[in-house]
Amino acid sequence: MASVTTVLGLVAGSLAVASLGATNNVRSHSTTPRTTSVASAAKPNVVHVAGEDFKFDAPDIIPAGLTEFKFLNKGPALHHLAIVKLNGGKTIDDLRAALANPGPPPSWVKQYGGANAPVPGEESNATLNLTPGNYVLICFVDIGGPPHFAKGMVRALQVVPSKKPVSNPSASVTMTLYDYSFKLSGPIRAGMRTIRVRNAGKQPHEVQLVQLAPGKTVKEFLDWIGKPEGPPPGKAMGGVAGMEPGMTEYFTAGFTPGKYGLICFLPDVNDGKPHLAHGMVHEITVK
Repeated sequence: MASVTTVLGLVAGSLAVASLGATNNVRSHSTTPRTTSVASAAKPNVVHVAGEDFKFDAPDIIPAGLTEFKFLNKGPALHHLAIVKLNGGKTIDDLRAALANPGPPPSWVKQYGGANAPVPGEESNATLNLTPGNYVLICFVDIGGPPHFAKGMVRALQVVPSKKPVSNPSASVTMTLYDYSFKLSGPIRAGMRTIRVRNAGKQPHEVQLVQLAPGKTVKEFLDWIGKPEGPPPGKAMGGVAGMEPGMTEYFTAGFTPGKYGLICFLPDVNDGKPHLAHGMVHEITVK
């Protein structure tokens, strides 16, 4: 629910990374090479993520390729798993130094999405294709105080080359992000659904999925974020954190009938206002 420049008092989600589980137990047979290749490409690498106030449990190194990050929010507060890639040989120390200065991120920082915020005690996920290089897992949430990365929620991640074939997930619906709107290829039906998220805008965007309480609206949820008094009028369910233009990622969520909100909290590259202030808020009905 945030991104590299989201050091605003906006809701985000969490971060913290735990164990890596890559599955490739298909037995190779000289007479069936194609079957082996298809089977090994069918599932992405899996990285389990656990985050709490304010630390991560994470692997240091994972293989490149299609990767599903599963993030469990173990803290009492909102957190998210934002993933950024550091180009030009930059390191996590370079990023820390850059984040100490206000303003837009340097050009060597690229937003790679990740799992957006679930409520405490629940899990969100995101599936994306990682190329080799230096990455950072980071939480930008700053509700009621300094951003969580300033409290230690930032961790280096090295992605090393891998020859594992890539096979993208099968999606129920494609969600396209524009400057400044969401467009769905069709209705989202109740059940466990995988959503393909494509950023067709000219600047980074995200989608924070919120399940609205009965009779509540996205506006009421946003008002509550600005002044969190009483029970929240909605429940954060994840989505995809900020990603660069042209990128595509996937997330899976269980939908029950009712109203949901789609929100982009990222700050605009031109005026610094959150994209929701430019109209990047959408309400949908799931039947």
